[in-house]
Amino acid sequence: MRKKLIIFLWSAIATVVVVVVVVFALIWNGAIGYMPDMEDLQNPISRFATQIYSTDGKVIGTWNINKSNRIPVPYSKLSPHLVHALVATEDERFYEHSGIDFYALGRAIIKRGILGQTSAGGGSTITQQLAKQLYSHPVRTTAERLLQKPIEWVIAIKLERYFTKEEIIALYLNYFDFLHGAVGIKTAANTYFNKEPKDLTVNEAATLIGLCKNPSLFNPVRYHQRCTERRNVVLAQMEKSGYLSSSEFNNFKSDSLVLNFHRTDHKDGTAAYFREFLRRYMTAKKPAIGEYPEWNKKQYVLDSLAWETDPLYGWCNKHRKKNGQPYNIYTDGLKVYTTIDSRMQKYAEEAVYAHVARYLQPAFNAENKKKPNAPFTDQLSSKEVNQIMKKAMVQSDRYRTMKEAGFSEEEILASFHKPVDMTVYAYHGDIDTIMTPYDSIRYYKSFLRSGFVSMDPRTGYVKAYVGGLDFSHFQYDMVMGGRRQVGSTIKPFLYSLAMENGFSPCDLAPNVQKTYIVAGKRWTPRNSSHSRYGQMVTLKWGLAQSNNWISAYLMSKLNPNQFVELLHGFGINNPDIHPSMSLCLGPCDVSVAEMVSAYTAFANNGIRCAPVFVTRIEDNEGNVISKFQPRMNEVISSESAYKMIVELMAVVDEGTGRRLRFKYGFEGEIGGKTGTTNRNSDAWFIGFTPELVSGCWVGGEDRDIHFDSTQMGQGATMALPVWAYYMTRVLRDGMLGYNPTATFDVPEDFNPCKKEEIEDNMMEIDEVYE
Repeated sequence: MRKKLIIFLWSAIATVVVVVVVVFALIWNGAIGYMPDMEDLQNPISRFATQIYSTDGKVIGTWNINKSNRIPVPYSKLSPHLVHALVATEDERFYEHSGIDFYALGRAIIKRGILGQTSAGGGSTITQQLAKQLYSHPVRTTAERLLQKPIEWVIAIKLERYFTKEEIIALYLNYFDFLHGAVGIKTAANTYFNKEPKDLTVNEAATLIGLCKNPSLFNPVRYHQRCTERRNVVLAQMEKSGYLSSSEFNNFKSDSLVLNFHRTDHKDGTAAYFREFLRRYMTAKKPAIGEYPEWNKKQYVLDSLAWETDPLYGWCNKHRKKNGQPYNIYTDGLKVYTTIDSRMQKYAEEAVYAHVARYLQPAFNAENKKKPNAPFTDQLSSKEVNQIMKKAMVQSDRYRTMKEAGFSEEEILASFHKPVDMTVYAYHGDIDTIMTPYDSIRYYKSFLRSGFVSMDPRTGYVKAYVGGLDFSHFQYDMVMGGRRQVGSTIKPFLYSLAMENGFSPCDLAPNVQKTYIVAGKRWTPRNSSHSRYGQMVTLKWGLAQSNNWISAYLMSKLNPNQFVELLHGFGINNPDIHPSMSLCLGPCDVSVAEMVSAYTAFANNGIRCAPVFVTRIEDNEGNVISKFQPRMNEVISSESAYKMIVELMAVVDEGTGRRLRFKYGFEGEIGGKTGTTNRNSDAWFIGFTPELVSGCWVGGEDRDIHFDSTQMGQGATMALPVWAYYMTRVLRDGMLGYNPTATFDVPEDFNPCKKEEIEDNMMEIDEVYE
């Protein structure tokens, strides 16, 4: 009997061993459960979000499936205190095992599983925890739950085979979610302490490692005391493991927990508007007309044009991986190398903020105090304001959500006029207040908006891209998404058409108000200045002074259809532009990016460069899978471009842009054009040097939100200073390599105004004027 029992026990043990070996063999080979393929195990970094690089080698952001701004850092850039705290707390025999710590596992089984001691510690190694982070899926059945741990063990062993201990630590810290949008140690160090991981102190490192046990339970923002106690546990483990002396431990644990906390998410950081534009642009699908509402059919035209002409638009859906699937920017670990220069981007963002937020906004707020309809212009009636506000309310998320939930119109309106606790945005920080949702709409409309972009005229490379002042609160992108009336910034295109038709900057025109018959109707353009009224003035003077009468005169001598065709050649793709006399004054809607791209033709001998946002894309193995080249087209002849440079330099030297000289002290060659639309609704300035073309728009969310005074509302006041602040810093930064004294590529012997041509044109103009 005893012999049979012994045989049975040994047979049972042998059976268990065989079953365990078979199960692990099947798991190892992926026959049961989930096992990543070999390539994925060797390259788990590929599961990081796509990384976006600036042209100067900085990671300016990532795209992740959970929209976190995770940026991986190598082991060499980790504070040693982080490593010591992690190993001492989570896996004290980390450097001795090969993925599974059998001693700790046995201890956990006996003490926690059999004896029920909750303080006995866990059995999972750092490598096992990493395996769980990387590859574990939510379990749905008992069988999956039973297999979960064995699968993690096998993956941990494989990870140990393919990675060094240092790489495993770096991967673990790069993947961990430290709460508050702080995914990865780099973002966590910045979120909680405003530091880089390599600069963390002992206490700061211990605090972050303490979160690895349970971030929500030991949340340092909500549970300060609890987090401090957990930090001290980590410090005690560091002392126990020999990383701290007793005196150091006593000193550190007596320190209070000090945070430098600021919430971080994918909306924060450098070039937030650019990153979001690029994400949408690259993931766009081939346009289908049925997916566009009737009121937005022109967007279908624009998207279709982009799909056919721009390789970057819809890139993910135009390219396939080895397995035939389209690329996924959230999971495929791509590297996108952009044309953005992180230094120039910083200068641009600071220039926009300094002028719009710190100067214009306080002035606008002061003017609004006197307006009964604020922030709307006094030229609107209360009824018109209510109509605008009602439209904004109906378009809000709150309204749509309540409508879908079945609330009546009366209930929805009542909820919009009921005061509630809310946090609203302000430039100096968020404000806790009590306000009705209706008033909050009006409040956010009171903020001025802006868009700015800077390009290399010879390559089209976009060096800086500012779609607005704060992406977290104002996500509408005014560089590529928004279109506003361009006003007088359209005039250089009209003058270009004139130059192409034989005119020159020195040709004369009558500076008088005149009425034209357009489609059977009388049209009399107005002008803000009566300087030199009744005189014959040069076209150069007319453009420099942004004179509407001279522009109307030129338009009367040219073909409006040719003008529209030329505008499209300049890259202005709005399909709603129709040929008319009034087009010369810029009533059409154009984006900031299109305007800046169009002006590259003046600095580039008549050749316009389309915006280039990305130079190349690499896969997770470093293979270049796409390269992007400049896209150019000749718009005007080089001779006409030379003439336009002469005229546009006059705008800065003696015209509406002259404050660049007397106020901001620029001395090099600069061309540019200001623009102001009716009632100061839109303010523009596009300026260029031989090496950079940059443009800015400033205005309200609605066209009826603006300064009522032209002194404050004009382009020279609202938009030009942004350009000035930006270019001042760019030209002073010697590392960027831009030459403050660079000259335009105009032949030395070029004469834009031959005497005999001037006399002939004067005779012709005199006849017209008479």
